[in-house]
Amino acid sequence: WLLLLFLASSLLPTSVAILFHRYIGALGARVICDNIPGLVNKQRQLCQRHPDLMQSIGEGAKEWIRECQHQFRHHRWNCSTLERDHTVFGRVMLRSSREAAFVYAISSAGVVYAITRACSQGELKTCSCDTHKRGRASDEMGDFDWGGCSDNINYGIKFAKAFVDARERMVKDARALMNLHNNRCGRMAVKRFMKLECKCHGVSGSCALRTCWLAMSDFRRTGDYLRKKYNTAVEVTMNQDGTGFMAADRNFRGTTKNDLVYVESSPDYCLMDRTAGSLGTAGRVCNKSSRGMDGCEVMCCGRGYDTTRVKRVTKCECKFKWCCAVECSDCEDTVDVHTCKPHKRPDWLDLT
Repeated sequence: WLLLLFLASSLLPTSVAILFHRYIGALGARVICDNIPGLVNKQRQLCQRHPDLMQSIGEGAKEWIRECQHQFRHHRWNCSTLERDHTVFGRVMLRSSREAAFVYAISSAGVVYAITRACSQGELKTCSCDTHKRGRASDEMGDFDWGGCSDNINYGIKFAKAFVDARERMVKDARALMNLHNNRCGRMAVKRFMKLECKCHGVSGSCALRTCWLAMSDFRRTGDYLRKKYNTAVEVTMNQDGTGFMAADRNFRGTTKNDLVYVESSPDYCLMDRTAGSLGTAGRVCNKSSRGMDGCEVMCCGRGYDTTRVKRVTKCECKFKWCCAVECSDCEDTVDVHTCKPHKRPDWLDLT
C-alpha cells in the first residue's frame, strides 16, 4: 500500500488517510494536513478536524482498488497501479475517459463504504449507528421492530460529498462537472444496495417477532453495478452556459442522471503510450480459447502471442481424516500459458 502515498484530484482522500495511518501519532493532524500537496482549503480543514475519518478512508482505499482491478482483470486496461507514480494509476487519469469515470465513481463509493462501516464499528467519534431507525415498520413479510445497528449510510454519503467534491467545486469546466457527476453515481451506488437484515424471536426460532436493521451489501455488488455502468457510459459535452452537460449524441433521448459520463474517447490501450497513460498489453496473459476481452486476439490487438509450457502444482486426491482435517496430495501437471507479443518495431527504425 505504499503505492498509494499520493493520489491526484478527488482520489486525494486515500493519500491523506495513508499518511495519517503512519504518521498521525508522531506528528499530529495539523502538521500532516498542512504538508499534503494538492488539498484545497476545505479538504485541509476537514482533514485536521477528522483525522480518524482519514484513517478509515485509507483502509477502504485498498478495498476499492482491489475491486477496480477485479472488475477489469480481463481487459486491456486492467486498473494497474504504478510504483513510484504519485497518481497511482498514471496519466490515464488525466484523460476524461470512461476509465477515469469508473475510477472516480468506485473511489467515491469506497469512501462512503469505508466511513459508513467505521461508524457502525464504533471507530469514529463523530458518528455511530443510524439513530433514526426506531419504532415499528413493515415489509412484505409483515411487521418488525427496528433494532440492532443500522449502517449510517447518510453520514457516509454526507462526509464523502463534502470532502471528495471540494476540489471539483473550485473549478467550473467540463472535467470538473464530469467528476462531480461520477462521484455522485458512486455514492448512490452504495446506498442502492442497502439490505434489510433481521433476527427472529419466537417459539422454536419462529419469526413471529422480528428485529431488523439496514446494512450495506458486500462491496462487490457496488463494483459489479458500476462495471455495468462503465459499459453503458454516455459521452457528454458542456452546455452553452457552462452549468451542465448534455449527451454528445443528439439522438440520445434518455437521462444521464444515473449513468457514468465521460468527455473524451479512450485510447485502445494496445501499445505503451505514456502520454495517454497506456501500459500496453505486451506480456499480458491471454486465453487462447476465448473470444471475449480476455481472448488472445482481442487482448494482444492482433500482434499474436507466445506460448510457454509451465509446471503447475495443485492440491488433489483430498481425503477427510477423522477428526477433523482434510489431507491432500500435491499433483503436478504441465499447462500452456499464452502471453501477448510485444509491438514490432518498424524496420526503418533499425536503419537509423
